[in-house]
Amino acid sequence: MTIKQRLLKVFYPALMKLSGLKKDRIKINGQKIPPVVSIYTLKLLKSNNELLSLSDLKGKKILLVNTASDCGYTHQYEALEKLYKKFNNKLIILGFPANDFKEQETGTDEDIASICKINYGVSFPLMKKSRVIKGADQNAVFNWLSSADKNGWNNKAPVWNFSKYLVDEEGVLTHYFDPSVSPLGTEMLAAIG
Repeated sequence: MTIKQRLLKVFYPALMKLSGLKKDRIKINGQKIPPVVSIYTLKLLKSNNELLSLSDLKGKKILLVNTASDCGYTHQYEALEKLYKKFNNKLIILGFPANDFKEQETGTDEDIASICKINYGVSFPLMKKSRVIKGADQNAVFNWLSSADKNGWNNKAPVWNFSKYLVDEEGVLTHYFDPSVSPLGTEMLAAIG
């Protein structure tokens, strides 16, 4: 972990609290509202240019996370990898590198994959670097995750790096977790079951 990352790790919780980003830390689809548009219709490009059809993931929970390699939450890669290994028979984690927040993901797809593998042992799939915040060029998956007219209930886009969205085995978006929620925290583990 770089000095910058250590400093950010210490100061981010205070910054989030002061800025009001700590409210709505977790949103839950308590009524299990089904999506209007199936997430399984989406296809993605992995960082190595392989195509991933989300329909291939039916029957597994999917945790979708926007990531960055130079952020106060970058250490969550390690926790995400532990979570991936713990639930590897029923959970797939997809990382979406993005440079949407304060220039914290400036590398190429190859650089990002290398950093993640070498520094954090990441073996879960990383997608092509893209934009996750709302706008014309928003990644199709994050457009689905943050549009109630597609996912059925949630309009919350990522507020910072390492925002997390959980989709159940039937393609229903069940949870949004803000960056301060640990991938190995009790809330996350209870949601995965």
